[in-house]
Amino acid sequence: MTLLRNSDAVVAEPENAGHSETLMAMETREAPDVVARLLAANHDSAAALGDRLRDVPPDVVVTCARGSSDHAATYGKYLIETFVGVPVSSAALSVASIFAAPVVTRRALAIGISQSGRSPDLLASAAAQQAGGAHLVALVNDEESPLAAAADTLLALHAGPERSVAATKSCIAAMAGLAQLVAHWSKDRALADAVEALPELLRRAVALDWGAAVAPLGSVERLFVIGRGYGFGIAGEAALKLKETCSIQAEPFSSAEVRHGPMAIVGPGFPVIGFANSDVAGDDVRAVAALFAERGATALVANAGDESGPLPALAAHPAIEPILMLASFYGLAEQLARHRGLDPDSPPHLSKVTRTQ
Repeated sequence: MTLLRNSDAVVAEPENAGHSETLMAMETREAPDVVARLLAANHDSAAALGDRLRDVPPDVVVTCARGSSDHAATYGKYLIETFVGVPVSSAALSVASIFAAPVVTRRALAIGISQSGRSPDLLASAAAQQAGGAHLVALVNDEESPLAAAADTLLALHAGPERSVAATKSCIAAMAGLAQLVAHWSKDRALADAVEALPELLRRAVALDWGAAVAPLGSVERLFVIGRGYGFGIAGEAALKLKETCSIQAEPFSSAEVRHGPMAIVGPGFPVIGFANSDVAGDDVRAVAALFAERGATALVANAGDESGPLPALAAHPAIEPILMLASFYGLAEQLARHRGLDPDSPPHLSKVTRTQ
């Protein structure tokens, strides 16, 4: 097995080493304080919602989100399905926004997730779910937004202004908010304790240096990002950030799905990033990374509990570890973008609020 070690690569100094700090870097470092505010401010609302969901259990949960928020929703899907057992589906926003088709969502919980709370297709989908009978929960940063105003239960993200186009602290906040809700809903003590510990763990996670990956990824044009279980949504978010900030054609896969057609293109030198929790899903990520490494691929794996590797990662509750890995990854994406001569705060052709119909 030839997984990349710290000694296998020399990290190049970013070309603009004397740069003033980017918004992306600053906002990533704000994540621990954001999550601390969120957990304190939303405790009573999340607890009350958890009580309601136990008293009147929904038959299904439908999430309404795009982009980074949709990756947070995928993370929430695994939490809800494993801790509570209620199936979770991602709404096809076009059903409401383009086709104006009604939906029947009696005995459903709808969760809208957004930084801005203003994208027309998201609002149309959330409204359709609500009109069909669903209880609408909004995880939104802008408390003056239409999504916040429409919500039956508002769980504000409390991230403050997010000026970098590449969302970081708001995505982490959405994941933390979902973990807090599921902890109250499930009454799982271990998860609740892990959520309580999240702000301090995040302080350690954002300080971890993933710079050893900058040189091997410095000139790549495409790569795979692998996760499974709680880590699958984080793989999607990491791939999106590599596209947005680094102009890399990064594609996320489950470690199970990648064993089918996609693995045919993985050969010598092909770069792979893996997010491996300290659970059976993480074991599978490690196994597929080892398989790719045997083929000569450049396999960079964040192993929860291994703080000495090129992608150091903290050990925690397996359901929380992906949030910590994502906080560390954002630092890598910011460094890598600068190394490639790009501005991670202002990706070309993108704006902060995407008003898709």
